[in-house]
Amino acid sequence: MTGADLLREAAAELYSSDPDEFVERRGALVARAREAGEASAAKQIAGMRKPTRSAWVINQLVRSAPGVTSELASLGGELRAAQGSLDGASIRELSQRRRQLIEALARQAFTAAGLQSPPAALRDEVTATLGAALADLQVTEQMAAGTMARVAHRDGLGTPEAPELTLVTQPPGRRRSNAAGAGSATRAAAPARSAKMTAQSRAQAGAEARARAAEEAAAERERRRREALADAEQAVAEGDRVADAAAVAEQEQEDAVQQLEEQLADARRRLADARLMARRARNGQRYARRELDRLRK
Repeated sequence: MTGADLLREAAAELYSSDPDEFVERRGALVARAREAGEASAAKQIAGMRKPTRSAWVINQLVRSAPGVTSELASLGGELRAAQGSLDGASIRELSQRRRQLIEALARQAFTAAGLQSPPAALRDEVTATLGAALADLQVTEQMAAGTMARVAHRDGLGTPEAPELTLVTQPPGRRRSNAAGAGSATRAAAPARSAKMTAQSRAQAGAEARARAAEEAAAERERRRREALADAEQAVAEGDRVADAAAVAEQEQEDAVQQLEEQLADARRRLADARLMARRARNGQRYARRELDRLRK
């Protein structure tokens, strides 16, 4: 079996198995590659990163249904084209399809992973990664391999949080200017309409300000959540790195101990042989002395 075969089999086994078994399985696969004389493959297998639970769920989805990445890439392309042409109707229709596809794929992913009631945080991470794949072909390509170690986040078109376009009506000021030039009867009613429209504008401005404040608060909460998530992922990654290094060091020490034990066993065999030869030599020496004494008499 070549090193490339060992790498393919290791990736398939490690990223389809439960993450809790990752480190133990990886150690066994590293040892297997070393026994096969594939030191380079062993080093690459040792460097494979343990996936987070959410990345593992995405891997199970892709491995059970490889065509999902094509679906995501296709719809993502349509969304980008509609955004580029500022086609509001198409964007609204495609946004609805995006939500439906992400929800369907998330359910499919958890089913493939055998998780009937996933926690909210895990569900959010999986959904965010599917949204990121819609927005970014690089994320889609990473998903296609089925070996993701970390989930992906991306703001913008294609994510569940992406805003939909809204049509902007003609500004009140323009309507007022048009009304002002409509005729004498219209000019007589202009002050009342102007006051009414000013009140409406103030109310609209207040509503928009409250909406912006709510959006900013939501964005701030999301930013803090993602920062906390990034910190947690970094801590997990650091823990994985330390665990990986420890696993490699452990394997190297086991190999060294095994080599020393083999050398010790060989030395003991040579010592036993030397003792046997010495005993035979002493016996021969005693026999020769007895014969010499007998001949002298």
